[in-house]
Formats: sequence, structure tokens, C-alpha cells
Amino acid sequence: MAFHPRHPSNSSSLITLYDTNVQHRYSAQSWAPNIWRIRFILNYKRLPYTTVWVEFADVETTLRSIGAPPSVVKGDGRPVYSLPVLVDPTKTPYAPVILSNANNIAEYLESAYPSPAVFPAGSRALQSLFAHYIQEVFAKPLLPIMVPISHQQLSDRNQRHLRNHPSSLSAAYTSQGDYLINPLPPGPQREQAWLAVKEQFDFIDAIMAKNNGDGDGIVVMGRDVSYADFVLCSVLLWIVRIAPPDWARVRNWNGGRWERLWERCKPYMQEH
Repeated sequence: MAFHPRHPSNSSSLITLYDTNVQHRYSAQSWAPNIWRIRFILNYKRLPYTTVWVEFADVETTLRSIGAPPSVVKGDGRPVYSLPVLVDPTKTPYAPVILSNANNIAEYLESAYPSPAVFPAGSRALQSLFAHYIQEVFAKPLLPIMVPISHQQLSDRNQRHLRNHPSSLSAAYTSQGDYLINPLPPGPQREQAWLAVKEQFDFIDAIMAKNNGDGDGIVVMGRDVSYADFVLCSVLLWIVRIAPPDWARVRNWNGGRWERLWERCKPYMQEH
């Protein structure tokens, strides 16, 4: 299904997605995996929307100013503000829905705009479990490789902010330790890190191959793309946009599965 955006007559009624970007040549690009989950859903459902770009250094101030809830509240009661945030004024313009946390936003969009579905009937629990695995297990070996590269492509102002407030990166991934600013140098240590990444890709490949008999063997739910595919493809997109030379290796793993998944999700990669 190709994406053809609907064009409302009044742009003030648009859904707004709050995102962050990096500068590539002459254009800014969205790259954060958790935010791309939502962008995929908006595009798949053909919902008109606009983007407000927010620098990491301005996230908390910006989100507080629009009345966005924190994405999480720590055990000591401290709120944490992170992206994505979605504002939807389409049903109640004077009291728009304002949501944070990618999972909450995904659930809302499916309930408010059920067709086409990203959670086919009876799949929400299993897809949510899959999404949790991708974020908390599958993506973890990528962090020592990808976090420093991502950090280096941000503005000097944002790099200074993140050195002082590393928890701000929770919009895209969970950062831990010194690898936030200390990239792995080329050589055996970096290659060993990629071996750990490949173990996770091999595992997911074996799981998704179980659909070969009664599906196309490419997407999680068998034949149609769903939220689980968007969660997984968001990680691929992070690699493509932040570390293109490393995508050259990943795209050929597991018989080219990941390039095929990329192509299935590609129609929903527009940015507004």
C-alpha cells in the first residue's frame, strides 16, 4: 500500500509530532528510533501531520510549555521529559490530546484511527511483547556502537547538554556508561561489538523465518506490515541514517532479510 497524504484545508488542525534531528548536508533528518515508530504509524494510517523540531537541550522546556506529560516518573518522583510527543487537535481543537511515550502514542493512534490497523485483531499483546524485546534486548548491543556516532552528529550545544544530562537521550535509546561520548575505535573491539549485534539479528531472523510456510517470511505478522515491523525497521533506519557504512554490512546479513524488510517499510518513511 503506497502512502498518499491527505491534505486538510486548515493546517492548524494537523496532528503535531515533536521530534529531534541531525543535519545531513543541506537537510535535517529524523533519526531517533522511538520517534520513528510513531512517524511510521502516522504515514501508514495516512494521517496528515506536521513536525516541530526540538533540540535535546530544549526538550524539557518545550514540553512543559505545551503541557505535555512526562514520559516517565522516576522512583523518587522526578519527572523525565523526552521525545516523542504527539499533539492531536483534530477531534477537540480547544482541548487537544497531548501524549508522550512512544508506546502510549502508538496505542492512542490505533484506538483513535483504527484503519488501517497496525495492531490486527488479537495481536496487541504479542506485538507489544515483541516491541519490548526489540528495545530492551535486541537493540542493547548496538548502543556502544551507535550512541557515540549519534552524539557526534549533533550540534555542539546539544553535545554539551547531553554530557551533562545523559538521561535526555531516553527519547531514542537508553544510554549507560562512558560510551555516550567515547566511540569504539576501528579494530578488534568494534568488530567484537558487531558480533554481539549480529547474534541478536540472527535470533530475530530465526523467529521471523517461522512465517515462511504461511506468510511471506519478511514481516512479523505474516503478510501485512504492522507495529512490530515499524519498531524493528526504526532500528534499521537509525543505522542507515547515522552510520551508513555499517548498514552496508547489516543489509546483507541473514540472506538479505533486513534489506527486504526495509523495502517493505520504505513507503512509510516520509517526513513532514
